[in-house]
Amino acid sequence: MLFKLSLRNIKKSLKDYAIYFFTLVLGVTIFYVFNAIETQTVLMDVSQSSYEIIDIMNNSLSAVSVFVAFVLGLLIIYANQFLMKRRGKEFGIYLTLGMSKRKISFILFFETLLIGLISLIIGLGLGIVLSQLMSLLIVNMFEADMSRFTFIFSKNACIKTLFCFSIMYMFVICFNSVVVNRYKLIDLLHSSSHIEKVKMKNPILCTFVFIIACCTLGYAYWLVTGGLKTLQYAQQILIPIALGIISTFLIFWSLSGLLLRLFMRMKKVYYNGLNHFVLRQFSSEINTNVFSMTVICLMLFMTICFLSCSLSIKNSITNDVDDGAPCDIQIIHRMNISDSALKKEYNKEQIKNSHLNLVETLDRLDINIFKHLKNFEIYNIYTTDELTLQSSLGNQYKIIQKKLPLLPYESKERIMKISDYNRIAKLYGHKQFTLKPNEYIIIADYSYIQKQRNKALATKEKIYVFSHQLTPKYSQCQEGFIDINSSTGLNHGIILIDDSVVNEEYISYNGLVGNYFTHDKKEIKKIEMSLNQLSHKKLSKYYKVPTFNSKHTIIEGTTGLGAMIAFIGIYLGIIFLISGAAILALKMLSENADNIQRYTIIKKIGADDKMIYQALLKQIGIFFLFPLMIASIHSIFGIKFSIAFIELYTNNYLLESILITVVVVLFIYGGYFLITYLFSKNTIHERN
Repeated sequence: MLFKLSLRNIKKSLKDYAIYFFTLVLGVTIFYVFNAIETQTVLMDVSQSSYEIIDIMNNSLSAVSVFVAFVLGLLIIYANQFLMKRRGKEFGIYLTLGMSKRKISFILFFETLLIGLISLIIGLGLGIVLSQLMSLLIVNMFEADMSRFTFIFSKNACIKTLFCFSIMYMFVICFNSVVVNRYKLIDLLHSSSHIEKVKMKNPILCTFVFIIACCTLGYAYWLVTGGLKTLQYAQQILIPIALGIISTFLIFWSLSGLLLRLFMRMKKVYYNGLNHFVLRQFSSEINTNVFSMTVICLMLFMTICFLSCSLSIKNSITNDVDDGAPCDIQIIHRMNISDSALKKEYNKEQIKNSHLNLVETLDRLDINIFKHLKNFEIYNIYTTDELTLQSSLGNQYKIIQKKLPLLPYESKERIMKISDYNRIAKLYGHKQFTLKPNEYIIIADYSYIQKQRNKALATKEKIYVFSHQLTPKYSQCQEGFIDINSSTGLNHGIILIDDSVVNEEYISYNGLVGNYFTHDKKEIKKIEMSLNQLSHKKLSKYYKVPTFNSKHTIIEGTTGLGAMIAFIGIYLGIIFLISGAAILALKMLSENADNIQRYTIIKKIGADDKMIYQALLKQIGIFFLFPLMIASIHSIFGIKFSIAFIELYTNNYLLESILITVVVVLFIYGGYFLITYLFSKNTIHERN
């Protein structure tokens, strides 16, 4: 009997459960899809380095899933709380007819169980289908062998999803039982007759609070953009975050009393159609949901930041490889080991043989890399105790040191012959330079350090190199680099000098850059595997093994890192978006159902259905748009800070990422808005 009653209640309250059910299905689907990635990547045929990156990505997603499960659990309990409030009168009638609270708890148990089972079945079904598309995306991302691709069902992801959501439903069942036992019959019977009054706040106080909130928020924005110098330590970011949260709360609190007053003075707008009704409803909803609106706004802010930044960073680090690695391979050999700190890393034989250059060392190690290269250049890097970052900054050192105390001022500057650099620049397709014997140029592409160096160069700061006094040829650093990397913007500075000034006794590094004859990935793997095995050779005890970096390994590394950042960002972004939109939709559905009496009165005094539905659309539209608008403003500064803080120059890809974010937000957030409007409209239509 109780089970049949539960089925009838679900059918009867289908509109009330629609958003709740839709959210559950989305949550189950997304949770399964991202937890199934681990199973999908196991079957991929990729290199060992890619496997290591994939393993890190899977561990990261597993850790994030714990947090996601917690967020979804809170969302489900919160959503269930609204449904319980909506059914107060129904439970009151049950109690009046003699039903015990225990039986009501059983009804709720069966309802929760049925909804949970249906949402799990549908969500897992959708998740299994969508995870196949995710498999194709991962295979394409890691350039794996497509011949091994098959239909994949992730047993681990399924078990994890069932376990997490079962726990969530158990919490909901326990929560419902506690709530039912605390109910009083009189409160339940009169729950629907309670009408919320619009509390008119003092407009002077609201104006004062609004101005304070805007000023505080402006200061928080300044801290994360213009005042970035004050955020030397990561923990200090908590200051603008706290200010932003408090300011957002105060803005919602003040506007709930300020907006209605402002529009009441704009009589043409206020008394046009049903605007006065819409504005009063909106003011009442904001007034009673200040905390909720703040939470929703912050969730939307995190969604926009997570999606935009993660996609932008992913595109940047995967698409900038050609710029950061303009050749196939770079080999670097340490020479003339004399520094006491470095001697601890090498044995006596390696130190003794450190006078050998790269070519001689590779020959002793029985490696002939040159037969695989169609073109290459060899260069030297020099260092001397007399030229450090501090000495190259000259009189500007003390000024810069006060502002930036953490820079490595004692580190030795890298020095290079102009002829060596020009040969590599030609190979890379970069600009070449000329120098007089008494001049020097600083090559750098790390803008943060460039700004500091430019201060010294602007004052024509002279340096002393190998007993020669040199003057800067340019008043600014010139763009360029030597070391190949995943992207540009990592060269802190190389000092170019005329060949005649160089003292060959101060060689610290001997390097090689070049391009392979072949473009076949398997052949390149074999070549680089032989270089990787150098450290295992017996001869490595006597000779310092050169290190190498290649475009192939960079592509593998950046692909994995980009995928990890993108997946985590999308995972968290969508979860926060669903949470914020679901809370907003549930609130609107609940409050519109409670306000049926008001819509009935409006209809009786002459408003037709079209006017009522337009008023409803405006009311829901403003309610959805308001937190999104403030979240978007927050996001402008949040994205700017994120990109500056992680020191990645992603501006070339930021617009593309923002457009994708807009599409995702419009699809999910807009979907919740549309469902909310349609079900609210249908409820009003049926009651009228």
